[in-house]
Formats: sequence, C-alpha cells, structure tokens
Amino acid sequence: MLFLFSTLQAFITGTVGQGSWSARKALRIIPVLDLKGGEVVRAQQGKRDRYRPIVTPLSQSADVVAVAEGLRGLYPFPTFYIADLDAIEGGTPNNGALARLKAMAEPPELWVDAGIADEKTLAAALAEPWLYPVLGSESQQDEALFRRFRDHPDLILSLDFFDDGFRGPASFLDEPELWPRKVIVMTLAKVGSASGPDFTRLEAIKAKAGSRSVIAAGGVRNEADIRALSSLGIAAALVATSLHDGTLTPEHLATLGA
Repeated sequence: MLFLFSTLQAFITGTVGQGSWSARKALRIIPVLDLKGGEVVRAQQGKRDRYRPIVTPLSQSADVVAVAEGLRGLYPFPTFYIADLDAIEGGTPNNGALARLKAMAEPPELWVDAGIADEKTLAAALAEPWLYPVLGSESQQDEALFRRFRDHPDLILSLDFFDDGFRGPASFLDEPELWPRKVIVMTLAKVGSASGPDFTRLEAIKAKAGSRSVIAAGGVRNEADIRALSSLGIAAALVATSLHDGTLTPEHLATLGA
C-alpha cells in the first residue's frame, strides 16, 4: 500500500509540476524511446544501422504506445525522451507515433530530437505545448538557431559525443552562453552498453553550465549510478536498458522519486 501511495503521489507531483521540474532536489529519470520505422528499437552505442525492434518484458510488441505503457507500469513517468532516428538521418519523421503518444489517456511531456536544423521547423515545434524540441549538436551546421532561440524555456540542447569525439559546431563546447536552460550530455558510445555513465565528461560540462540543468544520457546501469549522478548535481538521466532489463525496479524508482 505504501509503494502504491508513493507511486500515485509521484505521478501527481510530476504531472502537475512539470514546468518547475528542474527545481526538484531529486534527480529525474526520463525513459527513452528510440523510434525507427514507426517502432521502438533498442539502441546500441550509436551504431544505428544495427538497431532492431525492441524485445522487452514490459511489452508484447515494439509498438510505441505499448512500450510507453509498459514503462509506466514500472513508474508513472510524466516525461519521455524520443529520438526520431528516421528524422535525424534525413528520412520521414515518425509523426504518427508522436501523435499516438500525445493521445494517451495521460499524455506525457515529450522531449523530441527529430534532427531539427532550421528556424521554421523549430518555431513550429516550440508552438506545440506538449513538445519540447531537442536540438542535437550533430544536426547543426552552425550556432544560428541557438543565438536566435536559446532563451526559449522549452528548448533543449543535446551535446552529442560519438566514438570519434564531439559532433557539432565547436562553438557549442567553447561558448556555454549559447546553451539553453536544459543541456543533455549524450555519450553515444555508452548508450545501451550498461558500462556506466560518462562521469568525467558530465562533471566537466556541469562545471561550465552555471545554473542550467544538465541531463545525463548513456550507460546508466542501476540505482548506484543514479545516486552518483545526483551527487554531481545532475538534474536528470535518460534511461532505457536498465528499465527494460529490470536492474532499475519499481521499488528503486519509487525510492528515488523518479
């Protein structure tokens, strides 16, 4: 009964207080849905040609709503991070999947990286009250969009690091004044690896971020990693593998106040 009450209380707090989530003292856990061909796929260290439809005990299929509902069976997550891999790679966006998530009985807040790199598309995304556009550094040719929109409260930057290093304009690393209020540190080599977060890089970005919220992405394994990230002052973590393989349990999530 106590667990059920804690979970319900967390859902109410998370849903009503989405606008002020960065003021939370507890690190927030945000489940990841990687979309390709209309289905959720399992990410593996940024090697996108190897991604296949997800097989998970949380859902009988790779359908996006089924997987989202399965994740919410663990904890009533108010926010999901979406990587629209087709859009990021220049293909057809998975708009239908996003619309179905929006139509859920308890529609989540969606952080969406869809490879946006032009002002018109970004302005349209920012006009949607349920959508928080993530601008991936790998998709940007220059810093023009950030100079124009960096003060918008709904904009999120993803600093994308691959095996060969940072991918994006060098100014994104050299000029933190370009950063919006939320900054994701995306270490692709860690994604799906269960090898632990990139603590060194996260600490370095956090030191430059000032009052901005820094979000970890890649490698989170368990409750200990979450607590270690929290001790660094990290505001949130994007998580997938440890939720699907059960190393982060409903009890862990309730205790952590995810």
